[in-house]
Amino acid sequence: MGSLIRANAARAASRTTTAKVSTTKGHAGDVTLGERLRYAFDKSMAAGPVALAGWLALVSLVTIALAATVLALTRLGPDGGFGFGEAAWQSLMRTMDAGTMGGDSGWVFRFVTLFVTLMGILVFSALISIISAGLDSALEGLRKGRSRVLETDHTVILNWSPSIFDILSELVIANASRKNPRIVIMADKDKVEMEDEIADKVPALGNTRIICRSGDPTDLFDLSLVNAQTCRSIIVVSPEGAADPDSQVIKTILALTNDPQRRVERYRIAAELRSADNAEVARIVGGDEVQLVLADDLISRIVVQSSRQAGLSAVYSELLDFDGCEIYTTELEELVGVTYGDAVMGYEDSALIGLRYPDGRVRMNPPMDEVIIAGSRAVIIAEDDAAIRLSPLPDDAIDAAAIRKPATVRRTAERVLVIGWNRRGPMIAFELSRYVKAGSVLTIAGDVPGLAEEIRAMPLGSKNMKVETRIIDTSHAASLEALQPLTYDSIMVLGYSDHMEAQSADTRTLITLLHLRKLSERLGEHISVVSEMIDIRNRELAEVTRADDFVVSNRLVSLMLAQASENEYLSAIFDDLLDEDGSEIYMRPVGDYVDLDLPVSFYTIAEAARRRGETAIGYRRRRPDDGADSRNMGGVVVNPTKSERLSYEPEDRVIVLAED
Repeated sequence: MGSLIRANAARAASRTTTAKVSTTKGHAGDVTLGERLRYAFDKSMAAGPVALAGWLALVSLVTIALAATVLALTRLGPDGGFGFGEAAWQSLMRTMDAGTMGGDSGWVFRFVTLFVTLMGILVFSALISIISAGLDSALEGLRKGRSRVLETDHTVILNWSPSIFDILSELVIANASRKNPRIVIMADKDKVEMEDEIADKVPALGNTRIICRSGDPTDLFDLSLVNAQTCRSIIVVSPEGAADPDSQVIKTILALTNDPQRRVERYRIAAELRSADNAEVARIVGGDEVQLVLADDLISRIVVQSSRQAGLSAVYSELLDFDGCEIYTTELEELVGVTYGDAVMGYEDSALIGLRYPDGRVRMNPPMDEVIIAGSRAVIIAEDDAAIRLSPLPDDAIDAAAIRKPATVRRTAERVLVIGWNRRGPMIAFELSRYVKAGSVLTIAGDVPGLAEEIRAMPLGSKNMKVETRIIDTSHAASLEALQPLTYDSIMVLGYSDHMEAQSADTRTLITLLHLRKLSERLGEHISVVSEMIDIRNRELAEVTRADDFVVSNRLVSLMLAQASENEYLSAIFDDLLDEDGSEIYMRPVGDYVDLDLPVSFYTIAEAARRRGETAIGYRRRRPDDGADSRNMGGVVVNPTKSERLSYEPEDRVIVLAED
């Protein structure tokens, strides 16, 4: 049907041109009435089924009028013939029902009614064909996802990438308490393919309904299909397979914020960018309506911090996913005039970790003697927003005698080994150089093309660290052993995600980890290893390698996007948490804070941290009898009940926010 319409439209355009040329030459009479009618008919064909139905109605009316005129003038028919009105009615009945003419008499009358009946059969047959074609076209449009959604207060996801499935899983958890939640996805991908992939990889949707649409998110007409004007929030993911994904994301933000039909209220947009170099342009385009998740920057910082403190990735995962505790921001009217240090001890089932000031600045773990001013918001870790409430400090909550004084810790130069390489490698090296002391050495081992030249050209954040390069096959056991990994303080294993598919890159990483495990067992010494995984499904397979920690890159980005779509301050909060200049998350021995002889409450640990200018947010207690850890938290507990008394061992850690 579409090809027929296009062909007729082309012929109509050709005839229009011919008519104009003839008129110019002074032969206007060359354009006959028949040609004009054909041109008008072709235009109607191009206009679609409604116009064609109109032509058929016109043919029917002409036929009925002509037959009625003949019958009225000749007075043919039973009982002396019909008048024009009755003749028109008789003709109409014969066009609609061929059986009506069965009782006609008189050959002339029969021929007239036969003509009317045949024309009726022709018209109705054509009408059925048009309706059928129109329905087929409408159904095909629905299959392709080209109809406009009518939802309100829904979440919109634009573009398609492997992150989609983790984002959906998190939003399903967040939507569990909402009524009739809807998520609308639009990408330049077949609607049925999207629906099939989601059904395979996100089977448990709870009460959430997923609606898919095919289209280009940078096109204003296509963008109108998702009804962004009434949405709750918008997530823009980095499109899979795009040559320049950041440009696509920025153009999508531009289309959203500058749409002439956009709503007056501000949007809540969470957008993923791969390169921090494009962040400034994206902020200019999106203004205060967009929160940027710098994917490579986020992963690089967490990899570096996790390499220095095993188990830290579990803390970030707990803060970012909706299954457990999350970060909230709330008004602080009842705490205006109170110091931050006193406010920290005012929550039993929540953890105050920072402040958002009236001017928009966010600071994690501000000075304990800082007085909270009007207009500030609390940054709080809680199981849900209903659990955030002040509670009086019990008289016996703090065991002052169990608190230990801080000991002086001298940091020394470090030796760090990176095995494998991808585009995040230079960011990891830059970030690591800002943490280590002078005299530190970073050795990078890999076998990607141009590795040595890239390493020589990459910038560092300080002069405290020297970089060495080893070109080896990182899946070869003898080559890894030649690196003497036991001589390094920590090891990071990166995936070759820029040169391989995700599964192949993770497989190569698993092989490297297995070789390191075998070497560690043979030499009888522990090797501190943190590995980057791309696909969360390979995390369980990687557990057999007994690495200290795993940073699942795609999942962390997905969690960050999902959380940012619900919390408009989250990006600024994590910018401060992951910045070396501010307070960061540290995991330190519990025995440095309290005596381990008797059980102590977390109130006591929090007080010990407060006296050092730190905010305690949890602990890590690894016990063989704890049972299966379904969430792979490694004994990490964030935001424990502060009044609960527990026994700790020397290897247990307290999780704190601290300057250093």
